[in-house]
Amino acid sequence: MLHGLFGTLDNWQTIARKLGEHYRVTAFDLRNHGRSPHSNTFNVSIMASDVYEMFGPLGIGSAVIIGHSMGAKVAMYFALAYPAVTDGLISMDMAPKEYKRGHDDIFDALEGVDLDSMSTRSEVEQALSSTIKEDGTIQFLMKNLSRNSEGEGFHWKMNLPVLKKNYDEITYEVKSDTPYYGPALFLRGGKSKYVKNEDMAYIKALYPYAHLETLEDAGHWLHADKPIETYEAIVRFMEEID
Repeated sequence: MLHGLFGTLDNWQTIARKLGEHYRVTAFDLRNHGRSPHSNTFNVSIMASDVYEMFGPLGIGSAVIIGHSMGAKVAMYFALAYPAVTDGLISMDMAPKEYKRGHDDIFDALEGVDLDSMSTRSEVEQALSSTIKEDGTIQFLMKNLSRNSEGEGFHWKMNLPVLKKNYDEITYEVKSDTPYYGPALFLRGGKSKYVKNEDMAYIKALYPYAHLETLEDAGHWLHADKPIETYEAIVRFMEEID
């Protein structure tokens, strides 16, 4: 299970725990996020390679790859690059097409907080609220906040400068000369505009056996807006390919 931009493996906690009752579930902090190492190299292909390289040490022979948003781009690339170890693909609210920049306001807000001068988490939250008006977004970003080891001030867990510098690397169209012929589910939110009906042309060109499913009352954050329905969609897909 692969998270989106600014996210961590903890974003999957509820669904991963429930899936874990029936399947072996592994969630990753992608590079430059969460507790994973920071690197100056950041793009979709290298993150897919990171995941693949962990299969051996973790004893994973093959798996269904599930990703949300940026993580879905990584999952889509993974299925194309490593089809032999991909049992299936679930892309959550993301198509393989190119997307326009859409997080510059978040970068500006995060960079605008003087973390060294902050003594409490509530001060950081208040600083973010001066530019970000959606409380859900603030709470999501606050999961990246960590206190410095010496006990004074804070830092962001994600590698903010590298994420900003390489942002375009996660917006590019996913391309491949060879399609992924395994099962694929593209799960979208009915209130989201990330995946449109006409995007099925992009999807089918790379994933001929893909089908599109919509959770009508969900936005981009499917697993937060509709966790039960998202879980049920994942399980249906898993049962169909077993």
